[in-house]
Amino acid sequence: MTDLPRKAVVRTARLASLPLGIGARAAVGFGRRVGGAPAEAVTAKMQEQTAAQLFKVLGELKGGAMKFGQALSVFEAALPEELAAPYRSMLTKLQDSAPAMSQESVNKVLREQLGTRWRGKFESFENTPVASASIGQVHRAVWKDGREVAVKVQYPGAAEAMLSDLNQLARVMRVSTSWVPGLDVVPILDELRARMSEETDYRLESVMQEQFVEAYAGSEHFALPHVVHATDLVLVSEWVEGTPLSRIIAEGSQEERDLVSRRYLEFLLGGPGQAGLLHADPHPGNFRLLPDGRLGVLDFGAVNRLPDGLPPVLGELVTLALEEDAEGLLDLLREAGFVKSSIDIDADQLLEYFAVLIEPLRHDEFEFTRTWLRSVFNYINDPRSSQFSVGLRLNLPPEFVLIYRTWLGGVAVLCQIDGTVPARRIFAENVPGADF
Repeated sequence: MTDLPRKAVVRTARLASLPLGIGARAAVGFGRRVGGAPAEAVTAKMQEQTAAQLFKVLGELKGGAMKFGQALSVFEAALPEELAAPYRSMLTKLQDSAPAMSQESVNKVLREQLGTRWRGKFESFENTPVASASIGQVHRAVWKDGREVAVKVQYPGAAEAMLSDLNQLARVMRVSTSWVPGLDVVPILDELRARMSEETDYRLESVMQEQFVEAYAGSEHFALPHVVHATDLVLVSEWVEGTPLSRIIAEGSQEERDLVSRRYLEFLLGGPGQAGLLHADPHPGNFRLLPDGRLGVLDFGAVNRLPDGLPPVLGELVTLALEEDAEGLLDLLREAGFVKSSIDIDADQLLEYFAVLIEPLRHDEFEFTRTWLRSVFNYINDPRSSQFSVGLRLNLPPEFVLIYRTWLGGVAVLCQIDGTVPARRIFAENVPGADF
């Protein structure tokens, strides 16, 4: 493929092709139904073609557009089963199998970053990438000292593409959320822009990665790769061999599902206390199950720096909700900025809203399933229910943006894995302020 499009007008036009393509297929589908084709067959064909176009457009644009696609790949677990099938495989491919850049472009980046004799730094280097994602692609190689390594090469123009997509997202969100009374979107967008733009800084990522590695050195449950070499656009790390979560989601045994789910939740919740960092990119492409049972963790570009660990208010809020203290919950939400002072909200309805979300913490063990996630999404997003109006009255303080993104995405991935987890114990052990 050629380098990814950088100009905002080009990227916007490519994104606009998605709804236009869907409309055209709908018109064709209508014609086929008039011509006598079965409705089910026409619908299935339309969904298959739409999923293929989604993968093609988002995969070629990469940057923030593909980040959005990766988020969709996580939340396919919330789609009705009859709609999810055609999208599941296409969206899952966006986690690590997007269209790769040309070998010429790869060589150009490596020459600029590692020198004209860059191949001399490796005993061997595989030209075909093993993974292609939103900002860069990964090649398997052997470093000059004999270590197997993963070489992450950033796409030319990835930083500009990310900025373009974030600016476009900001414009859309300002318009689309202007009618939501409880949400102050500007500081959220500023925080999101600052954190996501850091993902193109591979030198910063190498620092965050080593901080994680040092914190988990000698762990019996987790395997994190050391950084071998880093430049602005190339990051070389030790190779981690294991079974990708996507394969476990597709065909793993129940024992594997339960083990991976437990380790996954322990890492997402325990990272801030252990390393002072939150791994904020929870999609399955960043995790592997090693043969010895450890969870391998990859890609440290999206990280939230939390030197004091997770804010204790999170544990305190969950504790109040579990104790069914409606007034206490509302007071603390106001104090923490989740409910603005100008917003009126019924405390009992608020408690009912949270009760659905914290259901996994009411049990010693809980099975995270697609069925449960769909029921939650349907419940809180039904415009006819009181819970829908409660959601419109809630705010997201900017310092909680990446925490929210991680937890929401993490729960969705757990529902894809379909494992049984002692979530209550894991939460209580790792989240400050939890007292239950």
